[in-house]
Amino acid sequence: MSELREKIIETSLQLFSERGFHGVTVNDIVEHCKTSKGGFYHHFKSKDELLYVIHDTFISYVLNEANRAKKRYDRPIFQLHEMLKSLVRVYDLYNEHIVVFNQENKYLKQEYEVLIKRKRDDYKEILKEVIQEGQELNDIRKELPTTITSMSVLGMVNWTYQWYKKDGPKTIDQIASTYIDIIFKGLLTEEALEEYERSKLSKELVF
Repeated sequence: MSELREKIIETSLQLFSERGFHGVTVNDIVEHCKTSKGGFYHHFKSKDELLYVIHDTFISYVLNEANRAKKRYDRPIFQLHEMLKSLVRVYDLYNEHIVVFNQENKYLKQEYEVLIKRKRDDYKEILKEVIQEGQELNDIRKELPTTITSMSVLGMVNWTYQWYKKDGPKTIDQIASTYIDIIFKGLLTEEALEEYERSKLSKELVF
């Protein structure tokens, strides 16, 4: 990513957060960046595309991490561990992006909304598949409805943006470890939980 492109994104995050999407013009952004409109339009077709890029950045991150976890581990419980870790870490890496997303997503143009929804749905499907495969291996309790379970996990973690602070009493890895501990003790069978607690990944948890 070019230095100017990154600066435009950082500036727009600050301005959108303070004034809202419609309270900020391209002129405002370029003025704060000390660049020209030509510099802006070299990187973004419009302010609408800029809002899309802000949304897409963190959604692409968690989706890429989920696919990486699927390739790296054969066992669903280890895939789930890595997915949860990255899903929580996104609130530290892209906290401003997520705040702007939740504040301004209603202004996202339909063409961009379709692209974002597709990636969100892809992530939900991967999570659902991992849970289902874990149930088939008797690692995750079979009596738990797969869809409700996956949506419950997302609902729990997605609320993090409301209260997480970078300078808070717990680090993002400590928060991730707490989520993993709560979720695994609720989802895993006794045998799978015992095996997980002996694993290298479990030893990485910090509280």
